[in-house]
Amino acid sequence: MICELHYDNTNTYIISGEKGLLMFDTGWAGTFMKMCKALGEQGIKLQDVKYLLVSHFHPDHMGLAGELAKQGVTVVVMENQNDYVHSSDHIFERDKRFDYVPVDDEKKRLVTFEDSRDFLRELGIEGNIIPTPGHSDDSISLVLDSGDVFVGDLYPLYELEVHDEPAVQESWKRILAMKPKRIIYGHAKTAVLESIEAVQAESTPKNAELYATVKKIMHLIDKGASIDKIASKLKLDKDFVSDVCRMYLTHRNVGVQGILDRIEIKGR
Repeated sequence: MICELHYDNTNTYIISGEKGLLMFDTGWAGTFMKMCKALGEQGIKLQDVKYLLVSHFHPDHMGLAGELAKQGVTVVVMENQNDYVHSSDHIFERDKRFDYVPVDDEKKRLVTFEDSRDFLRELGIEGNIIPTPGHSDDSISLVLDSGDVFVGDLYPLYELEVHDEPAVQESWKRILAMKPKRIIYGHAKTAVLESIEAVQAESTPKNAELYATVKKIMHLIDKGASIDKIASKLKLDKDFVSDVCRMYLTHRNVGVQGILDRIEIKGR
């Protein structure tokens, strides 16, 4: 059983096995009580969550890892992630708004990709964990035998024409070779893939006009144009331009559709 928790901007999931629960990703630091409420609304007790698996150690995916470890949840760290566990600490520490708890290294569990199937079977979950770099070097994906694949912030299929980085292409090649049925993203909506035609359709931007507009904004940002100048030149709402600028400048290597997935357009 897969349960999605709605409490922050990052999609958080609970995967239920016969022997325990696995959480995949968390929200930002400071959202612990919201997460507990979301668990309660699904009839899930925090003490029943045995492990937390993080798709990558960016602040919006690991913000509660240390707090969960304090509550008895073991933080699983894959072999390509060990050097990145504390990579977001400085971001939270310089912003006092966040009640941030770093991951206690003594409470984490290192798992190799080779041993990932045996690890998941401890919970009664059939699947494995694979490295899927591209968005970040420490990115991983959880691949269930059911056909569900949790990819975190790996650039979506419909962005492949934009992201021609070899790492991204190779990660998707590895995933698609496993014939997935559903791609479960960290921010975008879940994609159901029943055929190669569905994969190809998923690779096409949903709104070509809006897609082109955001691409123009990104180009002007690269040229050093101000928000006011961009809004005036393209005859766009200033708040919308500001949202695009913020997402583009704060998310490394983000693409056009990635920006559209992350901001709330609000009809603009």
